Amino acid sequence: MDVTGAHERPAGGGNSVSVRYTVVNEHFKPEYLPQYASAGAAGMDLHACLPEALVIHPMERSRIPTGIAMQLPDSGFVGLVYARSGLAWRHGIALPNGVGVIDSDYTGEIQVLLTNFSDAPVTISPGDRIAQLVIAPVYLARWMQTDSLLKTDRGEGGFGSTGIAPSRDF
Repeated sequence: MDVTGAHERPAGGGNSVSVRYTVVNEHFKPEYLPQYASAGAAGMDLHACLPEALVIHPMERSRIPTGIAMQLPDSGFVGLVYARSGLAWRHGIALPNGVGVIDSDYTGEIQVLLTNFSDAPVTISPGDRIAQLVIAPVYLARWMQTDSLLKTDRGEGGFGSTGIAPSRDF
């Protein structure tokens, strides 16, 4: 089934790819299928597929099922799971690993690892939108050893080397 979600892209509004999915959780409801929340959204909302509400206590991690498994077309694609900014801002809920990576050969249930970074318990209810899924292209790297690298302005400057003040070079 080719599902693009509630908001269809206008002609010329971006690329699309068909992603196969299967329901793997008895608590899944059709409205839990990932959807784009707006015409310009890059990510589809992932929903909590739970039998009942779940409380995540401060500094606690919970693995939340989504009720679906997916199959990406080939190794040229990856699923990237990102936090929802509203949950992070209002409730301190975020992904402890920053971004979840769903490899093209993973076909198990999509689950979202959430951490409550706040000082108060947060309740996740069945159907809550808990994260965003972005399907993105993947470029496979071919490592090529060399005796030297091209010179750049930054060079070997690492963590913090570019400062925090706005650049005055326009």
